[in-house]
Amino acid sequence: MAQVLEFRLPDLGEGLTEAEIVRWLVAEGDVVAVDQPVVEVETAKAMVEVPCPYAGVVTARFGEEGTELPVGAPLITVAVGAAEPGPGGSGASEGSAAATEESSGNVLVGYGTGAPAARRRRIRPSALSGGRPADASAGSAPGPSLTAGSDPAPGMAPEAGSFAGHEPVWDSAVESPAPDAPRGVAAPGIVAPAGPAPAHEGPVAVISPLVRRLAREHGVDLRELKGSGPDGLILRADVEHAVRGLTAAAGWQQLAPQPETSAVSLSASASASASVSASASAQAAVAGERVPLRGVRGAVAEKLSRSRREIPDATCWVDADATELMAARRAMNAAGGPKVSLLALLARICTAALARYPELNSTVDLDAREIVRLPEVHLGFAAQTDRGLVVPVVRAAHGRTAESLTEEFARLTDKARQGSLTPADLTGGTFTLNNYGVFGVDGSTPIINHPEAAMLGVGRIVPKPWVHQGELAVRQVVQLSLTFDHRVCDGGTAGGFLRYVADCVEQPAVLLRTL
Repeated sequence: MAQVLEFRLPDLGEGLTEAEIVRWLVAEGDVVAVDQPVVEVETAKAMVEVPCPYAGVVTARFGEEGTELPVGAPLITVAVGAAEPGPGGSGASEGSAAATEESSGNVLVGYGTGAPAARRRRIRPSALSGGRPADASAGSAPGPSLTAGSDPAPGMAPEAGSFAGHEPVWDSAVESPAPDAPRGVAAPGIVAPAGPAPAHEGPVAVISPLVRRLAREHGVDLRELKGSGPDGLILRADVEHAVRGLTAAAGWQQLAPQPETSAVSLSASASASASVSASASAQAAVAGERVPLRGVRGAVAEKLSRSRREIPDATCWVDADATELMAARRAMNAAGGPKVSLLALLARICTAALARYPELNSTVDLDAREIVRLPEVHLGFAAQTDRGLVVPVVRAAHGRTAESLTEEFARLTDKARQGSLTPADLTGGTFTLNNYGVFGVDGSTPIINHPEAAMLGVGRIVPKPWVHQGELAVRQVVQLSLTFDHRVCDGGTAGGFLRYVADCVEQPAVLLRTL
């Protein structure tokens, strides 16, 4: 008979702990192959397709489109290994072998493990509550090891409370009961305990560290909660519901009269009523549309907040006459060949300036209390998309020509607009170029893209009165701003960098000295 395997949301890397289901690529009853994408999810970094490591028939899907799942939560169940069981119950072992052979171990397209991942049996909730396996005569296989380093004999029940203090094992791919076995009901071979287990015993079914932190910050005892997720998994919504309950209970306790104050004056009653009315008015004032801070928006908020907390930044700026740079670009494009973008020319100026001032192409190692100067320039550039602000990274920008930079900027911008950037496209930057002039603004004090040390901002290029060669003229003027980490350098270094960039903008021939 077929064996039903459960595929859980794998670890997508880069410290991500959750993902949102964007689109299901398979339906229940569909036949899937090994490494076939089954769902498209959106993380804080990008949208990715998650491939299934099993070949078989999809028997169940968990979560609707738009649902946010923590890493380790079930995605689908797949029935694999349809071989007929032989005498002596060999069908189960054959199904297990087939499942092992058909499992690839890959978790992401292009980010495989290369070999099947080590698999562990999941401790079921009924077993965690102190349940006993069925007798060996009932046809059940010996249970898994209950304590580290010792296995019970087949058919022997574990001692009560032997699981206390142990966390359940949450794997990305584990065996699951057949689809007709309802969740929360003990599987065959497991006898339910005689009475309900105390809330404070046994491990807590929590995967996400964010859920644990939220509970810890609000004083919520996770052992008192009943999870609404699969197999009793405690989700963020469960903790938030408990927090609201605690807040409401605290509010009623403050409003409730004390036992010894049986007689309350009219003035005190009126004061309490006014307080309740004011509280209700304040609550109504803050009521409005609530947008979940997750996905790209949540990642941006977290990174910018961390940058403000950790980096003592400072900003300097200067106006520059970009007339000659614009003329040079027109001359380049008139000569034939691929067109060169203005952003590529500014990027080429940046890499030349970083070669002269390497302090700004660095990062700070807080643990070692060291400044790490990086040998290569991986240039990030801010791009606004329908999903929000993203910062794709051009690898080895210091070794690229203006034509190569133009091509790479165009390729990454197209991927950003299509929502197909991978985590590798969005990480590893050492310096960021932010062209906020496309929004029609002149200046800004940008927040550094943590853990980088600096960011160059470029405003719009507009005609302005300018003194050129001793005479007043209308020139193409741009404002340049540099925000830098004051731990890696002083104002002299930052000012020298920005002045060199401005000189190259005003006189592009300055670049010829370093080409």
